[in-house]
Amino acid sequence: MKDYSVFDRVRGGLIVSCQALETEPLHSSYIMSRMAVAAEMSGAVGIRANTVADITEIRKAVKLPMIGIIKQVYEDSDVYITPTLAEVDALIQTGVEIIAMDATKRLRTGGKSLEEIFGEARAKYPDQLFMADCSCFEEAMHAVELGFDCVGTTLAGYTSYTKGTALPDLDFIKKIAKAVQVPVIAEGGIHYPQQLRQALDAGAFCAVVGGAITRPQEITKRFVEVL
Repeated sequence: MKDYSVFDRVRGGLIVSCQALETEPLHSSYIMSRMAVAAEMSGAVGIRANTVADITEIRKAVKLPMIGIIKQVYEDSDVYITPTLAEVDALIQTGVEIIAMDATKRLRTGGKSLEEIFGEARAKYPDQLFMADCSCFEEAMHAVELGFDCVGTTLAGYTSYTKGTALPDLDFIKKIAKAVQVPVIAEGGIHYPQQLRQALDAGAFCAVVGGAITRPQEITKRFVEVL
């Protein structure tokens, strides 16, 4: 049976995304684990992490529930957040509490639809909790219909049809929170504490903050830009 208690642990709190791509100076599973420890010490209620290596290292260091993803680029698709069953299979082995998948309407590699990929994942792992990373209201509603356990605003502004959206998209959060019964996780463009407060006030169940906490390059750029 699904363990929904993880949602009680993150309700109303901050989940910190600890990620660094191969092109970034902090790319290291050890460094990401220390980022996670710092987040836990400071009151975070959960961690979002990328790759089996990072997740495995982080789980050794902290006791917080985790949202796991694998960013995998395929040449024939723009979808890269846990895009196929292969990435889901790998994440299952880590024991991560929640697996997040791109839930946009875009086709996956091989021309496969979200319905096909998620249908396979849900059938194979009926007790796993899945989060839908969405870019718009229609996608979030569709994800709930498909059986996702929670929805996130992660990809608002990152698809061709939502490009230019002001982030965080508080209207999106408010609209979907009123329309669904599953937890709505605010994610994307939350750079300041007051924006986190606004996201929760708009109806978010909890929120994910990444770059504003764990990406010193982004933080430094924001300071340099005002000089």
